[in-house]
Amino acid sequence: MTPSLYLLGRRRFLPLFATQLLGAFNDNLFKNAMVLFVVYQVYNDEQSETWFSAIATGVFILPFFLLSALSGQLADARDKAKIIRLVKLAEIAIMVVGAAGLFLAWMGLATSTVAIPMMLLALFAMGVHSTFFGPIKYAILPQHLRPNEVLGGTGLVEAGTYIAILGGTILAGVIPVEASAIAVILVALVGYLSGRQVPPAPALEEGHKIDLNIIRSSIRLVGATMHIPRLFLAIVAISFFWTIGAVLFIQFPPLVKNVLTSDRAVASLFLAIFSVGVAIGSVAINRLLKGQVSARYAAPSVIMMGLFVVAFHFSAASWVGAPGDELYDIGAFLDHPGVLPLVGALLGIAVAGGMFVVPLYAFLTTTVRKSEAARTVAANNIVNSGAMVGGSLIAIALSLAGVATADQLLLAAAMCLVSAWLAWRLHKACVDNDCADTEGLPPTV
Repeated sequence: MTPSLYLLGRRRFLPLFATQLLGAFNDNLFKNAMVLFVVYQVYNDEQSETWFSAIATGVFILPFFLLSALSGQLADARDKAKIIRLVKLAEIAIMVVGAAGLFLAWMGLATSTVAIPMMLLALFAMGVHSTFFGPIKYAILPQHLRPNEVLGGTGLVEAGTYIAILGGTILAGVIPVEASAIAVILVALVGYLSGRQVPPAPALEEGHKIDLNIIRSSIRLVGATMHIPRLFLAIVAISFFWTIGAVLFIQFPPLVKNVLTSDRAVASLFLAIFSVGVAIGSVAINRLLKGQVSARYAAPSVIMMGLFVVAFHFSAASWVGAPGDELYDIGAFLDHPGVLPLVGALLGIAVAGGMFVVPLYAFLTTTVRKSEAARTVAANNIVNSGAMVGGSLIAIALSLAGVATADQLLLAAAMCLVSAWLAWRLHKACVDNDCADTEGLPPTV
């Protein structure tokens, strides 16, 4: 058992952990209920299904690219707990709109003209919600936790996030779409109540001016952050990881349906296995590093991730599909002779990914001044989201070019090599120079 679990009994950590967990659960319950319904009930060809999965991913990510600079400035200039309460209140209204779209789709009323646009609008709004919550969930940790608790707290937040993704993903695959519509509203209400219990986290620097020009502030923030070598290497390495993640998550639903000829419960199982694996990796790396923030294991972890992606590709490519137009249910899928290498490779991808990315997030918030942590995370989110949108566009382009879904996985494996090189450079830089020397952002940012 990880020593950091005692934090779950502390008010300085538990309400934030629960609020983040509920938000991630709701994001994934809604998104997967929508995507699985459209992939399995509306469209009936692989290219359209991949397109919709990519569009849904892009719609959710776009606010991170546009609004992260503003969210980071607000989080450093205002009480983070107050922002959490406002964001969670907005989630309730967003989920009412999303639930209405799910109900219309279930009833078959104006599915393409009204229901799907409403669901995509709600998904975009949830992206805005997550954009404003994202810098806070990491930047608040150095403010509420002791220095030797930050890595453990970051690992627990990541593990909790992926456990929530697991729960939301599984539930979306097994309950009817109309039940999902009710559930997302209830979870939003509980998340708001949890967010109200987060202790105050006031601004650490007074008089911080907020630039409301999202284009100018984004360019300035990214430029000011990325000129610091250690932050540049960490952010670019994380961005490659999320590009890989975007390609994988986009491919899962159409791959499960068209290559593995399995139903939507199996698609949920895939996303669930991935979530469990990242949670395991998040906790395991904290044990290996014993609370020290270090990129020591990042390069080997992402190389292992790439090898597991290759193994997953070959397992999927050699899969024997169901006869005719049938789809395997979850029982038949688990009885398939090729299931163990396939699922084992998927779990390996996720565990290695969790071990790679968690120390890098902790690195971002502990090697800058506490008063700048939110803006640093926001700069990271801008670059990450741009990379993920790029991953979505790559998936669409490969589908248009006729590249098979299983073969697209090899692109993700190749990108792991780039991430490993960046992580190795980051670790070497921190061995040669003291990365704990917190060079700050320029005062104009």
